[in-house]
Amino acid sequence: MYFRLYQFNFYTLFDYIFYMCKNKIHRHFILHKPYGYLSQFIYEGKRKRRKKRLGELYKFPKGSMAIGRLDETSEGLLLLTTDGKVSEHIRSKKVDKEYYVQVDGVITQKAIEQLKKGVEIGFNGTKYMTKPCEAKLIASIEHLPLENRHIRDERHGPKSWASITISEGKFRQIRKMTAAVGFPTLRLIRVRIGHINLTHPSGQVEEVTSLITP
Repeated sequence: MYFRLYQFNFYTLFDYIFYMCKNKIHRHFILHKPYGYLSQFIYEGKRKRRKKRLGELYKFPKGSMAIGRLDETSEGLLLLTTDGKVSEHIRSKKVDKEYYVQVDGVITQKAIEQLKKGVEIGFNGTKYMTKPCEAKLIASIEHLPLENRHIRDERHGPKSWASITISEGKFRQIRKMTAAVGFPTLRLIRVRIGHINLTHPSGQVEEVTSLITP
C-alpha cells in the first residue's frame, strides 16, 4: 500500500507527512461559486439569518483563503489557495479579471465607450475614477455552465449583457461602474481570472497543482 500526491508515491504515512512538512506543499482550488454564498469560511456579521459559506461546498484544508471575493449576490469563478504569495500575485494588477454583467435596459455603445475610458464611482467615502478597461456587448451567455436563475419578469423592461475586464478590484466596482453609466447591474458573473476560465458547473470544486502559469 502506498500514498500518492500528484506524481509522487509514498510507501508509509510517515513518508507522506515528512514530505508535506519539509516541502510545505500548498493546495489550490478552482470553484464556481453559486449565487447566495459568501466568499468566506466564517461569518462575523450581526444578522441572525443564516449565511451560506464556502465550507458547505467542499472540505477545504485549514488555511485556505479565497483570492479576491465575490459578494453574496455575485457568482462565478473563485480561486482558493493556502499560499499567501499566490493569493497576492493573483490579486495584483498583473492578473486581469473578466466579468459578464446583465444590466437593466439595453446597454448602448456610448455607455460601453464610457466604461472603457473610466467612470467616476464612490469608494471609501470619496470619488474615484476607474482605470481604463476592456468592455464590449455580448449577445449570449449560453456557452457558460450557469444555473437558469430567474432575475425578473420581462414585463418590467428589457435586459442586456456586457463583458467588462478590469485589473483593479475596488469594492463592488463592476456594479458601481454600470450604475454610473445608467445601467444598474441585475446579475454579475466572474468568467475569467488570468488564464483560468469558468468551465465548472455551479458549486463544483476542482483541486489543481497550480494557479499560476510557469
